[in-house]
Amino acid sequence: RPECPKVGSSAGRSVGRTVRVGRSVRPTASLLAMPRTVVHLLRHGEVYNPEGVLYGRLPGYELSDLGHQMAATVAESLKENDITHIVASPLIRAQQTAQPTADLLGLPIATDERVIEADNKFEGLQVGVGAGAFAKPRYWPWLWNPLRPSWGEPYKDIAARMRAAVADLRKTAIGHEGLIVSHQLPVWIARRSFEDASFVHDPRNRECNLASLTTLTFDDDELVSLDYSQPAGHLIADASGKFVGGA
Repeated sequence: RPECPKVGSSAGRSVGRTVRVGRSVRPTASLLAMPRTVVHLLRHGEVYNPEGVLYGRLPGYELSDLGHQMAATVAESLKENDITHIVASPLIRAQQTAQPTADLLGLPIATDERVIEADNKFEGLQVGVGAGAFAKPRYWPWLWNPLRPSWGEPYKDIAARMRAAVADLRKTAIGHEGLIVSHQLPVWIARRSFEDASFVHDPRNRECNLASLTTLTFDDDELVSLDYSQPAGHLIADASGKFVGGA
């Protein structure tokens, strides 16, 4: 099968690659007439989180100085793209990540609750090995079913709301490009859904780094390619380590 093409400007991006999805077909006049629409899913930049807690939907967790730099770097990489609409999660870190791109392109930011971070029972707690919540027996009942998962919002519900948001933006930005600023787990689950892949995964292996782009390209309503890139990838090494991935 031929490779599906990358779409949109690649200026300033790093670690970009295209994943084939769906079926490849020979171009015809009718296919070429289909509107090509691109929806970018952007994870927010680094958050100021000195306690190292899983902040989830908790209010007040803003971008760090480095996170603002990441957001500005992404905006610069997208300045030549044909983005006509910007959507962001209501959480402040997503709004702050969207702002530089909105300012550069002269676009408003539409807030969409459907692209918010996943709900999680461990919000406000330090998680992981060692002295984290996972080591405390009182929290173990929350971990009984990693397939759902039992500690938070079901993966299938995350996929449904993210796909609905993508579908609406695809229609709104038809023939152009749209940007959704969201969070690691919702972006990753959306990607797995579009790839028809299992939602069950090791959070450490998510390909959804800080300020990364997961780019969906549609011909009409058919997904023809999925691309992952890291416009601010060169800044990751400077991250403090005091950020926690999604649920």
